[in-house]
Amino acid sequence: MDNQLVWKEEFNIGIKIIDEEHQKLFKIINKLFALGNEEQKGRRAIQEGIKYFKEHALNHFQDEEKYMELIAYDELETHRRLHRGFRDNSLPALEKELRREDYSPDSVEHFLAVCAGWLIGHTLTEDMAITGEKMSKWVGLLPEEELAAVEKVIIKTLKNMFQLKTQVISDTYGGEKFGKGVYYRLVYSREQDEKKWEIILAFEEKILINTVGKLMGIKSNKLDIVLMNAVRYTACQFVRHVMEHYPSINAYEMTEENLLTYEEYQEIFEKKQPQVSLLFDTDEGYFSYCVIAPHLLEKGMGIPLNAGNAVAEIEKYLMERETGAKPKVLVVDDSLTIRQGIKKLLGGGYDVSGVSSGVSAIRAITLERPDLILLDYEMPVCDGRYVLEMLRSEAEFADIPVIFLTSKDDPESVKKVLELKPDGYLLKYLKPTEIKRRVDEFLRGRKIIV
Repeated sequence: MDNQLVWKEEFNIGIKIIDEEHQKLFKIINKLFALGNEEQKGRRAIQEGIKYFKEHALNHFQDEEKYMELIAYDELETHRRLHRGFRDNSLPALEKELRREDYSPDSVEHFLAVCAGWLIGHTLTEDMAITGEKMSKWVGLLPEEELAAVEKVIIKTLKNMFQLKTQVISDTYGGEKFGKGVYYRLVYSREQDEKKWEIILAFEEKILINTVGKLMGIKSNKLDIVLMNAVRYTACQFVRHVMEHYPSINAYEMTEENLLTYEEYQEIFEKKQPQVSLLFDTDEGYFSYCVIAPHLLEKGMGIPLNAGNAVAEIEKYLMERETGAKPKVLVVDDSLTIRQGIKKLLGGGYDVSGVSSGVSAIRAITLERPDLILLDYEMPVCDGRYVLEMLRSEAEFADIPVIFLTSKDDPESVKKVLELKPDGYLLKYLKPTEIKRRVDEFLRGRKIIV
C-alpha cells in the first residue's frame, strides 16, 4: 500500500476546530497506510489503528454537529444524515469485509481507500457548504421514503437475477473508488419532452466475473470482449427490470450508453447532483446505482405498489382523486431546518407550506385554510399553546386539526401538551418515515399514535 493523503490548502474550510480535526483524521489514515506496508507490525496493530480511526471520526461527527447547531446551519439535518449513513451503514459493512477477509492487505487497503475518498469528498463539499462557499451536494436527493423503495426494488432484482444477498451501504454515495471497477452510463429519453434519465452503474470487477461470467460458463478471472458485451446486455436488462416497478418511466427509451473511466465517472459526481445515489454490498463485491433526473424533484419517483403498502397507497390515491387537490399541511416552527425537512418529507403527497411564528401562522390560516397544522409547541414569544388557544376561540378555525411538534417526551411535558387537547403530537426525533406514516394515517381518518 503506497497510498498517502496529502493535506492541501483547499481542504481548509476556515473553521479552526473542524480543520484541525480533519488534519488529524488524514494523519491517522496515513499511519494506517504505512502500517499496511510493514508486515512485521501485524494484524493487531492494524485492528487497533482502525478502531482508533473509527472512534476519532465518530467523535468528530458529534462535535461538528454541535457546531452546526450553534450557528443554526440550515442543512444540519442533511449533514447529520450523511454522518449517520457513514456511521451506521458504510463503516459496519467495511468492518464486516475486514473480518471476512481476515484483515488481508487488499481488504485493509479497500477500507482505507473508501474512508479516504469519503473524507476528502465530504470535506470539499458538505463541510465547505457550512461556510456558504459551496452548496450541499445532497440537497437534490429524493425523499428518504422513496429512496428506501428504490433500494428494495434493486435488492429484489439482484436477488432474482443473480441470487445475490445484498445490503445497502450508503444512500449518499459520492463516487468513492471501491476496488477495480467497471463504470457504465445509460441515458433514457423520449420525444415528447426534454426530460431524461441518466443512470450510472458501477460494478466491482469480481461481481461481473462471478455472476454474468459464471452464467455464461466462462472460467477466466479476467474481463474480455465477450464478457463485457454480455455485461452491457445484462446491465440494460437489470435497469429495465428496475424500471418496470415505476410505470411512468416505461415510456422512455435508451438513447445513449457509455463505458466510463473512473476519472469520467468521478467528473459526473463533481458536476451533477444525483437524485438517487446508492451503494450496495453483495456476496460478490460492491455495486452502485445512481440516477440523475432533476425532474424527479417536481413530482417524485413514486412508491411502487406491493402487498405491504397497496391498501394505504390506494386510499391515498382515491382521497386525492376525490378532492382534486393535495391535502394542505401548514408547518409552524421557528426552525428553518425543521420546516424544510418536513416539506421535503411530505411534499410528494401534500401541499406543504411553512411559517416561522405564531403570528405568521394566524395570517397564513386566514389566507388559506389548511387541512392539518403541524405546530411547534416550544416557539419563543407566541408559542404553540397560544396559537392553539387562538384557533379554538375562532369558530371559523376551531375544527382545523392541530398536531403539536415537540422534542420533549418526559411525562410532565407530555401531560402539559395533552391538557391542551390537540389532535395529537409528534416527537421531532422520530424517524422521517415514521413521521410521514403517522401524518398519512391521521389524514386518512385514523387516530394518530402518541
